[in-house]
Amino acid sequence: MKKNFIYGLLICSFVAACKNDKQAGQEDHISPEIVNNPATANGEPARTGSPKFEFTENNFDFGTINSGDDVVHDFKFKNIGDADLIISQVKGSCGCTQPEYPKDPIPAGEEGIIKVTYHSAGMAGQIVKDITILANTTPTTKVLTISGEVLKINSKIKP
Repeated sequence: MKKNFIYGLLICSFVAACKNDKQAGQEDHISPEIVNNPATANGEPARTGSPKFEFTENNFDFGTINSGDDVVHDFKFKNIGDADLIISQVKGSCGCTQPEYPKDPIPAGEEGIIKVTYHSAGMAGQIVKDITILANTTPTTKVLTISGEVLKINSKIKP
């Protein structure tokens, strides 16, 4: 009988502890104020204080180059929004396209550069490569493009 009483007391203590795992002042639900998504159904930002890219160009055609040549191009942009623009990631569509980007926030009204280097070694023919930018803008992604033609070295026309 004494054993059953102790087991019963332990089970009640365990159940009570499981039911009361909330800390003092904690609510049963997550407040919607912690979610900060500025998108609306019509695609326009729902709040002020958002950064915005304005690029001088979205596409760059480097023309014709020989296989093995590298092409370097600066995509210049301005933050025309009213909050700091933070770029979290920039990726090329393949390993031959390597971007460099500012790691520090770009204040409203300031300019920045995304430097893209295309390595054409082993390539030939028409190419189109995308550079995808992830930032705290609406929308969160921006795609830039480089294109051109890569000639095989042995197909160079000599004057």
